[in-house]
Amino acid sequence: MSAMMALVPYVKALHVAMLLLWCGGLFALPLMLARHDPAIGQGDYTRIRHATHYTYTFCITPAAVLAIGSGTALIFLREVFVTWMFAKLFFVAMMVTFHVWIGYVLVAVAEREGAHRAPKPALPLVLLLAPVLCVLTLVLAKPELQEIPVPDWLTEPRGHQFPFDVPRR
Repeated sequence: MSAMMALVPYVKALHVAMLLLWCGGLFALPLMLARHDPAIGQGDYTRIRHATHYTYTFCITPAAVLAIGSGTALIFLREVFVTWMFAKLFFVAMMVTFHVWIGYVLVAVAEREGAHRAPKPALPLVLLLAPVLCVLTLVLAKPELQEIPVPDWLTEPRGHQFPFDVPRR
């Protein structure tokens, strides 16, 4: 067994742990944002604002970066260049979009002047549930999606530079 293949269980454990933290945080943040109500009093409002800010900045965002980084490493370590993986990456991109949107809402509610209200948590939670369940289904079932046409350059490592020019600084 090569040294790189010996790393796979550790990278996979890191990936799963960070996914649990990231997804759990993405489900918790809409609930935390729903508690942002200036009518509760300045002390409580400040405490809730700091909790959501620090949770997003120091817990959930680093977990997302580590989950995506370790997942990318696993793709190349295990050479998983199959159609279900590309479908999974599409739904991961939807989760990243949700993550960015939550950050935008956090800034709008807590740091901008004016009357900004967080959305009710039900719709964001349902919207998040869809890509999370799709990722879980694709990873656990690993369905054969051969009928979906995928270009060869996506399914096989080429061992050379990208097929386009990278701008130089």
